[in-house]
Amino acid sequence: MKNWFLILLVLYTQAINAQQDTSKVLQALDQMEQALVSKDSLTLVKLLHPSMVFGHSNGWTQSKSDVLNDMSRKFLIYEKMDRQSLSITMNKKYAHVKEKVVVEGNVNGTAFKLTLFVLQLWVDTKKGWQLLSRQSARQ
Repeated sequence: MKNWFLILLVLYTQAINAQQDTSKVLQALDQMEQALVSKDSLTLVKLLHPSMVFGHSNGWTQSKSDVLNDMSRKFLIYEKMDRQSLSITMNKKYAHVKEKVVVEGNVNGTAFKLTLFVLQLWVDTKKGWQLLSRQSARQ
């Protein structure tokens, strides 16, 4: 009887330890979206991985430097991001984030409002959670 109790206790402990806390990924995601809207380049420098690829729903892609440059020259302006749903799946040092979000802004003088499905890959680095890849698709 004691052996069964010990086996169950070990299995329960392993299951609890296998579940990773998603709060830090969510915090990084929130900070990134707020930084895009508030044009906070210092926060984006910290949160965007050097090898990041930012894919838009029209097929356009940006590197980390593209995101920062386009923001500073006001080519792409995010005015509002309204999250509709969110799912975070953890796998060791990676997090897959799926969200549905309504995004409003302006690209090269043309206003837009899009409902997007976004898939992101975040990686846990020495600098904290950083966005490695992002791709969106229109609803």
